[in-house]
Amino acid sequence: MLDNPQQPTIDESSLRYEGWRIVAVCFLLATFGWGLGFYGQSVYVAELQRARGWPTTLISAGTTFFYLFGALLVVFVGEAVRKYGPRLCLIAGTLAMAAAAVAIGAVREPWQLYLASAVLAFGWAGTSLAMITNTISLWFDRKRGMAISLALNGASFGGIVGVPLLVTLIGHIGFASAMHAAAGAMLVLLLPVILLLVGRPPDRHGWHATAKAKPQSSTQIRAWALRDVGFLTVTIAFALVLFAQVGFIVHLISFLDPVIGRERAAVAVAVLTAMAVVGRVLFSLVIDRLDQRLASALSFLSQAAALLVVINLHDDYVLIAACAVFGFSVGNLITLPSLIVQQEFDSSAFGVLISLNTAINQVTYAFGPGVVGALRDWSGGYALPFYLCIALEVMAAALIMVRRRESRRVGKGA
Repeated sequence: MLDNPQQPTIDESSLRYEGWRIVAVCFLLATFGWGLGFYGQSVYVAELQRARGWPTTLISAGTTFFYLFGALLVVFVGEAVRKYGPRLCLIAGTLAMAAAAVAIGAVREPWQLYLASAVLAFGWAGTSLAMITNTISLWFDRKRGMAISLALNGASFGGIVGVPLLVTLIGHIGFASAMHAAAGAMLVLLLPVILLLVGRPPDRHGWHATAKAKPQSSTQIRAWALRDVGFLTVTIAFALVLFAQVGFIVHLISFLDPVIGRERAAVAVAVLTAMAVVGRVLFSLVIDRLDQRLASALSFLSQAAALLVVINLHDDYVLIAACAVFGFSVGNLITLPSLIVQQEFDSSAFGVLISLNTAINQVTYAFGPGVVGALRDWSGGYALPFYLCIALEVMAAALIMVRRRESRRVGKGA
């Protein structure tokens, strides 16, 4: 399946294998990366609106800028890891995210918000999906799915624990001081761990030999991938689904509040988030042995079915159960693209391809909340935008099953 002729025999299932220490580092990185970079956005919008009185549109535009600029940076994460090594890249990402936290706490003028968002985009690129998948891929092949799934539970942990702690800190010591404290905690906890545990990865994929035999630039790999049916079907399918998923989740409380009340709406969101962790953990046990395209299609359809229930049935417990079904696949949808890329393309191109895939997905889902909100305002309700989300999920389920016909791979006559 993959060309790794010089790959040494390594027992990835052994608890003594050094790769599991890398997973622990990435779990901690994801906790801060998502806590400050992804879930923290809702905190920043609310706090800046309260403290500065700025229009929500102005602050939300800063969030969109953050996602779009971050996507441009994410494209080059694979190359950075290859050139500078995982340790330096993880340290750079940590420093950038800490600096961004301090900068956001110091925002006094609108232009400063955009400057802080640009710094945050650098931190997000260095602490989120592309960085974590690229780093873990250096240590894992057979257990890569499990390793990535376990590491990305830190993303959910950042939302479940990190955000409430940040809100509590803001209430006690103020916004700026809370952001300083978060930045300090990130530096104190992450930097020593990275320095102690992240060493030189094994040359598992014969990259040096491959480079000598047939050098191929990252630009060539990206150009080839954007013409390849297999890569395009994976990337477009997940872009559509993440557009629908992020749009739905961001508007979930707004939809449920008038239907079942604020308290039960909060319970539904908590259940969705908890099920994302459960689904990711359970999938991690079998994900490396599954047909990952089929698993993706079934995940898309399960979310579409849950959305159909959410739109048409307004019983409290049914709605919470539907959110649980939807949430079960949420975590796995950021893990599955990397596993499909690993299966279908040469390992020497993995870093470039997964970074490109992540960047395209991020550009797409950055517009999800805005489009759902605009359709809601235009139609007077959430039925139309949620049916659009269902249609996108079904389209993606069909598209993901379109496999590569040719046997050519990046770096082999592409």
